[in-house]
Amino acid sequence: MANVNLASVVLRNALRTKIGTRQSHDMISQKIGKREVVGHGWNGLPVYADRVDYPMPAIRFKENSRDVLALREKEKGDWKKMSVQEKKALYRASFCQTFAEMKHPTGEWKACLGAALIATSMSLIGMMLLKAFVYDPIPETFDEEHQKAQLKRMLDLNINPIHGVSSKWDYDNNKWK
Repeated sequence: MANVNLASVVLRNALRTKIGTRQSHDMISQKIGKREVVGHGWNGLPVYADRVDYPMPAIRFKENSRDVLALREKEKGDWKKMSVQEKKALYRASFCQTFAEMKHPTGEWKACLGAALIATSMSLIGMMLLKAFVYDPIPETFDEEHQKAQLKRMLDLNINPIHGVSSKWDYDNNKWK
């Protein structure tokens, strides 16, 4: 898809410059070779792209060979006389992929998931290394014994008696309200 976008930008810029019609036609001919232009295309330029949203590309996929030209003459007649292989050869001369091949999953999700897991594991390893070698140990006031002592001191000093911890303590019965 990126090659198609690059080709369309190059061709569009070439057509916008002040060159003659003959020169721009020659430039387009150099890009597409001897492939037949069969329509307008999805962006108005003669580029080939297999797209589900715009299924008719502007040019055929392959250049016309003797076999393909013979099949094109044969297709003008009765299609019941053509074999399945001839019909497939005609299709493959005009298109690169079928709709089933275009819609088939590519497996790109596996690479995305793998990259996400690698990034997550690198982050976890970095966090563990920082915790082991950079950060100081947790202060001793974080253990349960010190926290209980701090809560008792806050209650003894009657800190924030209106909306705080002391407001929920019953001083007469020495228990929580």
